[in-house]
Amino acid sequence: MYQFPEEVYSDIRIEDIDESMIAYTTGNLDQYKSRKYQAAFIRVFDGNKWFYTALTELDNIQKELDTLAEFAVRDQAISENPVVKGFEANKGKFITFDADDISKVTMEEKNKLLTKYFELLNSNEYIKTWKAIYVDRREVKKFYSSKGADLEFDSQRCGYGLMFSMAQGEKLLDQSYQQASNIFSDLEPDLNACSEKLDKCVDFMLNSKTIDPGKYTVILSPMTAGVFAHESFGHKSEADFQLGDENMKKEWTIGSLIGSKVLSIADDGNLSGCGFFPYDDEGTKARKTMLIENGALAGRLHSVNTAVSLEEEVTGNARATSFEFEPIVRMTSTYILPGDMTKEELFAGVKDGLYIEDLKHGSGMSTFTIAPSLSYRIKDGKITEPVNVSVLTGNVFETLGEIDAVSDILEIKSFVFGGCGKMEQMNLPVSFGGPYVRINNMIAQ
Repeated sequence: MYQFPEEVYSDIRIEDIDESMIAYTTGNLDQYKSRKYQAAFIRVFDGNKWFYTALTELDNIQKELDTLAEFAVRDQAISENPVVKGFEANKGKFITFDADDISKVTMEEKNKLLTKYFELLNSNEYIKTWKAIYVDRREVKKFYSSKGADLEFDSQRCGYGLMFSMAQGEKLLDQSYQQASNIFSDLEPDLNACSEKLDKCVDFMLNSKTIDPGKYTVILSPMTAGVFAHESFGHKSEADFQLGDENMKKEWTIGSLIGSKVLSIADDGNLSGCGFFPYDDEGTKARKTMLIENGALAGRLHSVNTAVSLEEEVTGNARATSFEFEPIVRMTSTYILPGDMTKEELFAGVKDGLYIEDLKHGSGMSTFTIAPSLSYRIKDGKITEPVNVSVLTGNVFETLGEIDAVSDILEIKSFVFGGCGKMEQMNLPVSFGGPYVRINNMIAQ
């Protein structure tokens, strides 16, 4: 196949991409396109430095590989380098979606799926403008290395979103209805579910009241809990943030108790959804990594380099957004594990609190913020009137200690729009989720 230069480590990542997009604004067609391309990322390591390049002419791979090697300082003992020893040499063909290949679905079928919602959107008197977008992407990757890796594997995702702006006088609300999956047939239109979401949004816009700022017992929906886990804790678990930061290393001592004993958080690239990737972009097999287990720090996410630097095991979390970038430590599917309490029991324990059903965005490392979009008051264990909550905020570790209950059913959520951003690599596909999560003393404004 390829002749790998001697006395250096090198690997080649080839990406075969099919993607499409259809977009409308209030019924007017904006985009209707599909494309297919192949590209590659090549890198060489001499034990001290990495040299890499990206290209779209696959016939030039060998030439570019040899050129990179000319910049390297050859090392006869490169195979004994700790980083090189850390790379897995996995082999095999692991094609999951051959029978459900999204690239075999016609553009007409994709467009038909999207347009079925137009009458529902146009008939709602409160919707003033709307967008409808369908996107999909199929990736088939081949990975080869000088250690003998010889892999072929795939991933894909598809979905659509209906984004709408509602208004009644001075009352405004921006919301969306979204569906996503790995398989197109899972996206069968559900007009009843969409209609229910629109009705809920109208009620929220017309009837929501402003809350008094203060500390509340809060229940997060599975989606909101997943975003909280991803933003407030998942990024802290990415080990490249900890290299060279002695204070963070001390803060992140494995085994230390940093949260409630009912709390466990994991990351797993094997789960179905937009975070499904059976191997990472260094050829490491995906695995489930416990980040918090019963309130104690249990692990962190790694590339080969960070695992060697911190003397830990690889986790399969070296990922790149595309062939143009080198792999860095990223999440896949990050979620809070379920407990043993029913959803009804969870709510019954709240005399006066807040339920956060949906959100606009979340962020945070040491301090987190969640900006809710649909929130409700809880009174005597029951969801009552809609309320406006601008932001929930707090110290991450203090808040983890205030979690006092989680429900017993796990829900993993996927979205095909946007994604996780880190450094210059934006919109990496991920999934997140959890059960319903109850937290005391959250600061709401």
